[in-house]
Amino acid sequence: MSKPSNILVIDDEQVIIDAVVKICKLENYSVDSVLNVKTAIEKLSKNYYSIIICDIMMPDGDGFQILDELRKRNIDSTLIMMTGYSTVENAVNSLYQGAVDFIPKPFTMDELLNAVFRANNYHKIKKKQEELFRQNLGHSLLYVSCPAKYLRLGYSSWMLQEKDGSVLIGICDLLLKTIDSITDIEFLAPEDEIVQGVSCFTIMTSDERIHKILSPLSGRIIEVNQNIKSNVHLIEKDPYFEGWVYRIIPDNIAYEIKHLVPYSSDIL
Repeated sequence: MSKPSNILVIDDEQVIIDAVVKICKLENYSVDSVLNVKTAIEKLSKNYYSIIICDIMMPDGDGFQILDELRKRNIDSTLIMMTGYSTVENAVNSLYQGAVDFIPKPFTMDELLNAVFRANNYHKIKKKQEELFRQNLGHSLLYVSCPAKYLRLGYSSWMLQEKDGSVLIGICDLLLKTIDSITDIEFLAPEDEIVQGVSCFTIMTSDERIHKILSPLSGRIIEVNQNIKSNVHLIEKDPYFEGWVYRIIPDNIAYEIKHLVPYSSDIL
């Protein structure tokens, strides 16, 4: 699915830019770069980039300014945030604001390439969906949106609070559409703690890529869905109902849901 993309890297550290450029060129992506927000905005006024990889905190601004600029200019670039672990909450908020993904610093080659792979495919899905709407075929969605009462973390994972106060979490169909067929899933165990915005399970796919799925909430796992343990493809066939991954007891749901998007906004 992946094809070369025009990528803009925004970071105030030249060593980070050099690493991103070197890694992305391994898969024949074309890459441009800038060292600050001001120059990035100037670039965006003159050039179009399908993917933007942006540091969340820089001396002259932050990644949220880039998100604002994309909205103001009606630019449909797909944005990946880069963040240190000390700014995970900001990174989670960036997904609420419209970023499609974020990767930690320091990152591995696979983490970067797999994030770009997903962003590239997301961008193509978005373009195809826009074309369907222009043809008055908006009902022909290329993915299944989250059902009513669900909340999602960006386009990565979802949560649904049950009547007993426990929460089911799983993976969004849109993210599934950006990766190849699942071959295996690495789960955490009951009683393990998960943290909002940090990987809570890992998916291996037929193209030998590894995708870490971010948790929509923090809490304690009380149940792992045994059905998908025995049949990993259930998560692809029915991601919102039978394909849930964990049941958890949330730590601070009232605070963390402010970073989550309601199902009513689950259209590209």
